Amino acid sequence: MDNVPKYVAASALAISAVSRTGKPDDRELVRQAQKGASDAFEELVRRHQRRVTAVVGGILRRREDIEDVAQQVFLKAYVSIQRFDMRSAFSTWLYKIAVNECWDYLRKKKVRPLSYEADLSEEQARRVEQFVSADGVADNPGQRAELREIVERLLADLSEEDRTMLVLKEAQGFAVEEIGTMLDLNVNTVKVRLFRARRRLAKNYRRRLGPNAREAR
Repeated sequence: MDNVPKYVAASALAISAVSRTGKPDDRELVRQAQKGASDAFEELVRRHQRRVTAVVGGILRRREDIEDVAQQVFLKAYVSIQRFDMRSAFSTWLYKIAVNECWDYLRKKKVRPLSYEADLSEEQARRVEQFVSADGVADNPGQRAELREIVERLLADLSEEDRTMLVLKEAQGFAVEEIGTMLDLNVNTVKVRLFRARRRLAKNYRRRLGPNAREAR
């Protein structure tokens, strides 16, 4: 482990290694990293650190947990890079590691999800109602970001698996096929679990909305 790059020992949010000579694709960088080029792996980290942190943050959502687990994701990717066989995209392989690390962390630490005490406003309830009754989140990036903040209040009551499904699909925008690869599930199973997760989210939404607000709708 003496050859592990310096960034592994630092916070994942502070990684700043950037390749300044050309822009090879991920596969080429992986090939170089497998031959021992640490700068190639550092460039892969630079490209994917933000989204890895977002995936981890969507599942764990505690800052102190996020930094530790994101760091562990890149460490595990570094020591496992020789076993990556190119059958999937590097990003899919990396985000699968991220999801597994989150689940392992939650199981080991028995971390309880954050709870939100504030009720939803009428406008927030309207947006969530659109989400839980429609096929997915609006295409507008601004609307996606706003809705994600609202839905986070409801995700706290879901199981780890349901929360992960919705974070990957709705918050991070992964395709169903990508999610299947990350979670070792076939496409139909992913679709069914997404449907059930949205149903449970809707149930949480209606419970939080309260009987008085429902009667007024």
